[in-house]
Amino acid sequence: METAQTMIYRHLRELAEHFEPPAGFSGRFEIADGQVLMMMSPAKRHDLAAFRIARQLNRQIPEPLIASNIGDAESESLGSLRRPDVLVLPESSFESEGDRVDPREILLAVEVVSRSNPENDYEAKTRDYPAMGIEHYLIVDPRNGTCVHLWEPAGKEYANRLHYRFGDRIPIGEWTIDTSELPLYGPEEQ
Repeated sequence: METAQTMIYRHLRELAEHFEPPAGFSGRFEIADGQVLMMMSPAKRHDLAAFRIARQLNRQIPEPLIASNIGDAESESLGSLRRPDVLVLPESSFESEGDRVDPREILLAVEVVSRSNPENDYEAKTRDYPAMGIEHYLIVDPRNGTCVHLWEPAGKEYANRLHYRFGDRIPIGEWTIDTSELPLYGPEEQ
């Protein structure tokens, strides 16, 4: 039997898929807490940071895993649709029907914080990702050159959290992310 939350979520997803985004928005959206969140077009350094993280991970992770910047993590039962900036999951996750990936297949979700909505990454996704069963969550903040690694989902929170600064090497399981090559935002970037 469908819950009210699932029905509301499906309605919001259908609305969002037919919505024409205003200027300055990327056309991407997320759904959380009964709201559709339109995503701003990211700054170049935002995308560069995500690209460099994915490149580092793809050099280390064994097949059949990939680090990708595509893929929406969807949990209808939680009423949540999220699009991590980088995610690590089996390549086969993209071969199944539908256009969303099962968040329980995601081993790592990385979010590069934007200036326009940092609360989304630090608060809302810190609740959603563990509830979705995503094992590791890394927040990369080019505003101030810091990172937060959260892991071991326990309900709507992570059991563990460590803070880092740009220049540190962050161990995530058997992988390492070298943050010394990540760019800081300039004063004009969002």
